[in-house]
Amino acid sequence: MRLFENLTATQRPAWPELERLVGEASVTVEILAPDAAISRRTLEQLQVTTGSYLGAVVVHTGGLLIDHGWLRVYGSPSPNGPGHLPGLAAMNDFPPAPDAAWSPPYGLVVAHDVLGGTYVLNGHDPDAAGRPGNPGEMIYLAPDTLQWERLEAGHAAWLSWVLDGGLSDFTSGLRWNGWESETRSLSGDRGLNFFPPLWSKQAHEDLSATSRAIVPMAELVGVARSTAAQIDGVDLGPLGTFDGHPSDSAG
Repeated sequence: MRLFENLTATQRPAWPELERLVGEASVTVEILAPDAAISRRTLEQLQVTTGSYLGAVVVHTGGLLIDHGWLRVYGSPSPNGPGHLPGLAAMNDFPPAPDAAWSPPYGLVVAHDVLGGTYVLNGHDPDAAGRPGNPGEMIYLAPDTLQWERLEAGHAAWLSWVLDGGLSDFTSGLRWNGWESETRSLSGDRGLNFFPPLWSKQAHEDLSATSRAIVPMAELVGVARSTAAQIDGVDLGPLGTFDGHPSDSAG
């Protein structure tokens, strides 16, 4: 396995470009501070260089809170840092020390939104994992359909699209008046649960008729997984690990 020093010794680091995109973003972006030791272990397990956006986020940030906290992109935060945002390594249950024999069998959970929608970077064999799309393609578990959607973009293109305001149209019909004040006040390990649920006929017909409650993200994605199994008989696969517990154990 390549060491941290080799993975960061790239002639074209992605961070300056990504930092520029953040500065020019059409949405709010909060960059959390990274933890050096966690950054090192995470990058060495990923075996990607800092010439990639993924490597840049892992090394230079503790995570990104984007668009008034609507989207949480995972990095390498201090365990006791502000924002209560999980790290990429913890979210994907990385081994305690880099292990060449290990890889995330269902792809890499790189972000969640405040509704429990899950963004995953496909691994080398999405078909075997029961996921759509090609290797290295971003996919999204939509909370209003409980189905995976192909995003037809890699990680860098997806993150650029997010910073350019792509979520506005993408979330059409799922935002309400005053959502910004609700989402920006939430910690990174909390989300919003709707009743009736977002996938219900009532919510599809009139989102304003629903009520919202703040719940742990673990509960939100755990309920999504168990509900999909009950309604469609489909196992969505793991949607992230929270506080050491996989999402299928929540809810």
